Amino acid sequence: MSGSTERDTGLLALVIRTPDEPGVLHALTRVILDHRANITYVDIAERHEGLSTVYLELEDAAEPEALTEDLKALPAVRALERAPSFQKVYGKRIIVVGGGAQVGQVVVGAVAEADRHNIRGEKISVDTIPLVGEEDIAAAVRAVARLPRAVALVLAGALMGGDVARAVYEIREKGIIVLSLNMAGGVPDAADLVVSDPVQCGVMAVMAVSESATFDIHRQRGRRY
Repeated sequence: MSGSTERDTGLLALVIRTPDEPGVLHALTRVILDHRANITYVDIAERHEGLSTVYLELEDAAEPEALTEDLKALPAVRALERAPSFQKVYGKRIIVVGGGAQVGQVVVGAVAEADRHNIRGEKISVDTIPLVGEEDIAAAVRAVARLPRAVALVLAGALMGGDVARAVYEIREKGIIVLSLNMAGGVPDAADLVVSDPVQCGVMAVMAVSESATFDIHRQRGRRY
């Protein structure tokens, strides 16, 4: 990996191959603590044949080379490589949840708009899951606040309310932007912005999170289009 990734994002991303056994994470984090680096993201990316792959993103690593050498010296470390961070590769995430047909149309708009911004150097990705049922949709909405790099949610359907609307209020309190199609139920009242056309809703979701767009979600909150 080139040094530009660290300069661009301030993150040191490491992929470490270790035995799949208790105490490995403790050994890794002890070295990271010794170097006063802060762990911003950790994931067990793979578990196979007694080995696992640990992915870490670190910030404030004053001496990345010394840190990686100390990690390599651990008995539990079988291999270590530096990689571009997820922020560098995939950037901000927009999540689209709801009925399959509506989700598909929102994605058409979001992907087309994200392409315009990504060509110019931004990184915005679009993830989707078609779902039905209040319980499943509400759980998916709440989970968005736990997803790394997720900044916006689009709810696409014909009827959503009840616990889904409560979940929308909860994740908005955590900083997630929520857009909704104009539908029956309480979700449109709970969302930051309501857009009737699903393709346009996808476009506006990207504009709301883009650093280069002139669209200001703070000035649009509560509006319906």
